Formats: sequence, structure tokens, C-alpha cells
Amino acid sequence: MIDGVSLQLFPGWKIGLTGANGSGKSSLFALLRGQLLPDRGDLEWPSGWTIAHVAQETPALPQAAVEYVLDGDAELRRIEADLIEAEAAHDGTRIAELHTRLQEIGAYAAKSRAQSLLDGLGFAPADAGRAVADFSGGWRMRLNLAQALMCRSDLLLLDEPTNHLDLDTVIWLEQWLRGYRGTLLLVSHDREFLDACVDHVAHIEQGQLTLYNGSYTDFERQRGERLAQRQALFERQQREIAHMEDYIRRFRAKATKARQAQSRIKALERMERISAAHADTPFSFSFRPAPAAPDPLLQIEKGATGYGEKNVLEDIELTLRPGERVGLLGRNGAGKSTLIKLLAGQIALTAGSRHEGRGLATGYFAQHQIETLRLEESPLQHMMRLDPSSREQDMRDYLGGFDFRGDGRDGRSVLATAPCGSFSGGEKSRLALALLIWQRPNLLLLDEPANHLDMEMRYALMCALQEYDGAMVLVSHDRALLRACCDRLLLVDGGRLRPFDGDLDDYRDWLAERRAKREGESADGALAGREARRAERAQTEAERRALLAARRPLVKEIEQIEKKLAGWMGEKKLLEARLADPALYGAGNGGSGTQLQELLKRQATLQGWIEEAECRWMALSERIEELERGVG
Repeated sequence: MIDGVSLQLFPGWKIGLTGANGSGKSSLFALLRGQLLPDRGDLEWPSGWTIAHVAQETPALPQAAVEYVLDGDAELRRIEADLIEAEAAHDGTRIAELHTRLQEIGAYAAKSRAQSLLDGLGFAPADAGRAVADFSGGWRMRLNLAQALMCRSDLLLLDEPTNHLDLDTVIWLEQWLRGYRGTLLLVSHDREFLDACVDHVAHIEQGQLTLYNGSYTDFERQRGERLAQRQALFERQQREIAHMEDYIRRFRAKATKARQAQSRIKALERMERISAAHADTPFSFSFRPAPAAPDPLLQIEKGATGYGEKNVLEDIELTLRPGERVGLLGRNGAGKSTLIKLLAGQIALTAGSRHEGRGLATGYFAQHQIETLRLEESPLQHMMRLDPSSREQDMRDYLGGFDFRGDGRDGRSVLATAPCGSFSGGEKSRLALALLIWQRPNLLLLDEPANHLDMEMRYALMCALQEYDGAMVLVSHDRALLRACCDRLLLVDGGRLRPFDGDLDDYRDWLAERRAKREGESADGALAGREARRAERAQTEAERRALLAARRPLVKEIEQIEKKLAGWMGEKKLLEARLADPALYGAGNGGSGTQLQELLKRQATLQGWIEEAECRWMALSERIEELERGVG
């Protein structure tokens, strides 16, 4: 884990947090969220900062999705609760204060912001009113992300936010994060996403954290230069150590040189050793040569497919030839995964024809296939069941390229022989990919293969796919993978499949134009509603101002009455104390003297004033309550 780290971050910085799995990224996030305490040292940030993060679990709530997202603004929800209490207590002053604060935090546009977040994250307009419980796990994670973005935070912690997103949503999210005004700490294995979002990189390596200026690409260049310098210093020190040890060995026993030899021994003991630079990846694998492929491999003409009676895709015209590399683009739910399943033979055509070339060998990877792993079996057992005729050592060597190594006897990893039920999502994905690659397909169908894979495994997969000699169809939100491995792009949109004339930058621009057009069309339809809401808010504000104007003289008069009552009741209390004094009725006063008569007269006058003032106070209070009920 991290030890002896000093790090200072400034407001508005956007920092990418990188490091190998298990290096301490999640622990640092837990420390910032207060779930862990530092073993030593201090952790400080400005008082009053609001920290937002994405919840990892979402209960099956009956609450509407848009209301769940609004819960991300904790102050908004707190003010709304206080407003209900103030209205129940008919506390007009408090009501006015709360409405002022709501206006300051943009509360009247909060629902619109929440719906905009849902739209950006791929939800349909009708989804805003659906219960949270109606959504699947992946969509609930999107709701959690929307809730975190809804929070008006000073520090936003995002740990792999793109894992459950498609490419369209990833592009939208990076644009949103570029406009975020707070401080961002982001963990991601998507290098293009990092490049677009961060201006600093904090890298954890060997228990130390190093801060680099610039994008992720800048970080890779700077780290490479640092490793090269460190390796040069290491090699120079090793030469110096060898020279000193040789001197000691040669002259230690000679009386004339003993003192110099002892001096060099002490110098060696004091020397701060430089460790060798390490930038090795634990992953090293490649595809075995694919079998001879027919031409064409697969052809679909006038095809249609879907689920039940509903077609998702129609008029499919697709021909796949040997060595072709195709990337599929399209929004979430457009039908990319459906098309991949069709090509893999998982679902059938509802119309049209399908022609497979003789000798077609299909390899299909999708996230749900991870669930088909036998949790009680180890990676080695999976391999032996897949190919009983191969040598065990060959299988062990192959699994080692996916970082499944060891049998426990060397005290290191036991992943090669450990049951995979305890594996992480990334380890299960690596195993599923290893099993797929071993089978030597000549048509590779990959649906989000990079999900849950770290940066080094993604890079190793990209290198292997570049050298793969078969045909490939790829769906991925990792643009670096798409750019490096695909020669042509197809767009799935509106229930149709068509070529996309351009690259991924053109696709980003196409998405922006389409979003702008959709927002323009919806703006026309929503104009009347916005005008009505604006008029309603204006009327409410006018009523509030009228209430304040009408209450002000009444409240002022009540305050004056209360001051007078306090004085009169105090004087009356003193009078009553004097009237209760027996000396007032003594022989000297005659029991009916002038002083007694004056005191009794004053008492009656005060009592009359008090009763009249109390009646007026009650009337004024009732009038204020009537005004507040009228506004409510």
C-alpha cells in the first residue's frame, strides 16, 4: 500500500489516479471518503467541502429514477424538508428565507438538470418516471453515476465510471467532466478517456505516489524518461559497487591497503542503493494461427432479427471476408449486441438468409459468458476440460501469459490452480478471453472485451488483436482499442446497419450534431411547458412578495404591542405588590387615602390597556395566518 506520501492538490485540478491492481487506488478513495484513517500523517482539505462519489450498490427502490437522481443534491433535499416543516408551522419568515436559498442554488431548474443527466447517460425520456427497481444492474449503476454528478460537489471521486457505459455515453461523460468546476479524482483504464478529462496524473508504484503534470499521454512519456534515467543511474551504481567490491577483495588482506579497503567497506554500507527500473507487464500472449478461412466467411442478405415478435434490426446486408476488422458503432440499445449474437448464432434470423462459409470457426466473447465459468474449477482445469489432448505444461505456460501463474509452492500467486469463484471481474474476463483465444477462431466476435481489464491487460489485448490473422467484429467503448484494431466502421442506428463514412472523431461530431438537433426539437415542444412553469414561478414569487409586504406592517405593529405589553405588565406587577402591602391600609393612611385611590385607578387603567392590546395582538396574528394560508 501507500507509505510516506506527501501530495498537495489544488481546487479545480482534474487528476487521473493510476497504478497496478492492488497498488492502493481504492484505499486512497476510501481514505478520502472517511472510510479509512491514515496510519500516520495528516489528511486535510477545506472545511465545508462537499465530496461526491458513485455508490456501488442500488437497492430496489419504488422511487422514480429522476427523484433518485435529485437525491444527489443533499442541500436541495434538506431545504425541501425544512420548507415542509416551516409551512406546517406557518412560519412566514422561515418560508421566505428557504425560498431565497432555493433560488440561490438553482433549485427551480434542478429537475431539468436531473433529466438532462439521465438523457446524457442513455436513458429514454420515459425512463425518468420509472421506478429504480425496474432497471437492471448496469442501468442502476448509471443512476448512481447520475446521482453523483447531480451533487454540487467540490471534490468528485470516480472509480472506473465507464465500465457500464457504451461509447456514446463515454463521449458525453468526458464532455461533462471537462466542464466540471470542482476537483476531480478519476480512476480509469481507458487512456483516451483519461487524456480527454485530466490535467494531472497521480501514479502509485512500489508504495509511492508521484504526481505528473499533463494528460495521460504526457504521463507515459514523462514516466518513460524517468525510468530510463533511473535505469542509467542503477547501472552506473552497479558498476561502482562492482569496482569497490573488487578492490576490497584484492587488498583487504594486505597491511598497506587494509585501511583503504575498510574505508570502501564502510562506504558500501552507507551507500543508498538505487533499485532497477521496472516497467514490465505481467501479460504476454498471442493468438495461435487461425485455420484456413473460406471467402466469404459469413453473409447475411435482407436479414431481420429480434426477440419475440419485435424486430430490433431489419434489412441487414453484411458480408464478412477473411482478415476483415469491423468496429460497430451505435447508441446503447440500438442493436449492436443483438447483431453480434446473430453473427455468433446465438439468435436466429426472422427474415432473410444467412450463408456460412465451409470451415467457419467462430469465437464469441460477451460479458454474460463470464457467468458460464465453473466457479469451483481453476483456470488450469478449465483449459484441460477444453482441450484434454494438450500437454499440461503448455497450458500452464499459456495461462502464465494471462498472469495466471504458480501452484502455491513458490509462495507467490496460486491463480493457475485456484478456484475461479473468488476471482475479481477482471480476472474472470481474462480467463474467458484465454479460453476463447486457445480455440483458434477465424472469425472473432467481441462484445466489450475490455470491461474490467486494467491498462496493461488492455494494451496486451490490443497488441494480440493487431497480430491476429483472422476476421474480427468488435464492440467497445475503448476508443484506443477501436482505433488500433478496426479497419472499417459500421453504424447500427434506427433499426438499420449501414457503413459509417469517417473515423471516431467524425463519430463524436456526428453524435454532437444529433444531440443538438434532438435538443432543438424537444425545446420547441417544451417551450409552452417552460413558459407555464416560468409564469407559475413568477406568480409564486409575486405572491411571496405581496405576503411580505402585507405582513411587514402587521409584524411591526405586533412587535410594538409586545413591547408595550411588557412595560404595562411589569408596572401592573409592581402596583399589585404595593397594593398587597398592609402598610398601605394602616391608620396613617386611613385605608382610603388619596394614594390608595390613585394606585387603584392606575391599576384599572393598565388592565384596560392590557386587555385592549391583547385583543389587537390576537387580531393581528389571525390576519397574518390568513395571509400565509392564502399564499400556501
